[in-house]
Amino acid sequence: MPLLEAVRLAFHALWTQKLKSFFSLIGVLIGVTFLIAVVSIVQGMNVYMTDQFTRLVGMNSFQVRRFPGIQTGNVSEEQWREWRRRPLLSEDDAAFLMANIQTPVLSTRNCQGRAIVKLGGKEAPDINVTAADATVFRIKNYDIENGRGFTAQEVRAGAHVAVIGDLVAEALFEGIDPVGRSVTMQGIPYRVVGVVAKQGTTFGMSLDKFAIVPFTSHAQRWTCPRNAVRQLEVQAADVVTMRAAIDEVETLLRARRGLGPTEENNFDFQTADGALEGWNKIAAILFAALPGLVAISLVVGGIVIMNIMLMAVAERTKEIGLRKALGAKRRDIMAQFIVESATLATVGAVFGVVLGIGLAFVVKRVSPLPAAVAPWSIGVGVFLGVAVGMTAGILPASRASKLDPIEALRAE
Repeated sequence: MPLLEAVRLAFHALWTQKLKSFFSLIGVLIGVTFLIAVVSIVQGMNVYMTDQFTRLVGMNSFQVRRFPGIQTGNVSEEQWREWRRRPLLSEDDAAFLMANIQTPVLSTRNCQGRAIVKLGGKEAPDINVTAADATVFRIKNYDIENGRGFTAQEVRAGAHVAVIGDLVAEALFEGIDPVGRSVTMQGIPYRVVGVVAKQGTTFGMSLDKFAIVPFTSHAQRWTCPRNAVRQLEVQAADVVTMRAAIDEVETLLRARRGLGPTEENNFDFQTADGALEGWNKIAAILFAALPGLVAISLVVGGIVIMNIMLMAVAERTKEIGLRKALGAKRRDIMAQFIVESATLATVGAVFGVVLGIGLAFVVKRVSPLPAAVAPWSIGVGVFLGVAVGMTAGILPASRASKLDPIEALRAE
């Protein structure tokens, strides 16, 4: 029997028995929907998490720290004690690295603390105040919407100037141009020289609730440990250069601290990839469990399809006998039922793909996740539908093909 003719007969059978066909394909539909939806959501989470950690750490950037600033897994008490025993990253360490690194990079010292920023009777509480070098604006890729960033000369002079986030500007300067006006932090006045454009949130935390001041200003006294920095931020032109810079910084700092070949680093590097390590483990577990979960639905769907097809063989025994009497060969009967079974499962898979994509876009609409449908998952879903249908149809097709035409014609 020609394939197209077999498919046409299969669709005719599906159409004439709509309710039975629906219950037959529901198992495959659920399995493929689950596959598409989970893959899309995990892919979207990958995009979201990568974007969020890149915003926190910086593109092609790394931080030299006493210990990691972002921990995504459980940290043992022993690990915490080991981290606390490490020496602070001193100002001399930072200056040594900035002076001796040969890889072309941008770098900035960085210390952070919390403060109330005041303007007359107005207050902006719990503001993240960062003391840094002038290069911080390029490393963080800040878009200065109004005014400018402070300069290297102002850092060297310890000038009391500040660049504030959009939320601070709204809280203190509603309807007023902030540039040129002074705010107070820890009792010290700072002249506002710039406002960073609105950045939104990451992990539910505002990225606009901050003020940045020169590293050598008064804020250094209460944001930095004595004669030390919280972290040295370094940015390279690309990933390859960043890896080279990490290796060079590691070599320089180990030599400066006199660490032997067998001794562990008593400092740490924070990158977006490192911060993502915990999420990547979760994603790997989800992808590892996915085949088993999908397989359960598909096996159930295959069993249902096989039983439905066995019932179809019993109901159409007389038709099979008539076809055999008219010259249909065994392979024609087998082809008819296998194609019908495969068509049934494929229709379920196609509906599953559509429903899975729909669920992914619902998630995208109601959450911050940019759910990304993976094209390969659509191909896998349809292939699984065909494979399950063909496998489930073998036994019914074989039973139908072995029917004796005379006995089949006598069937009621």
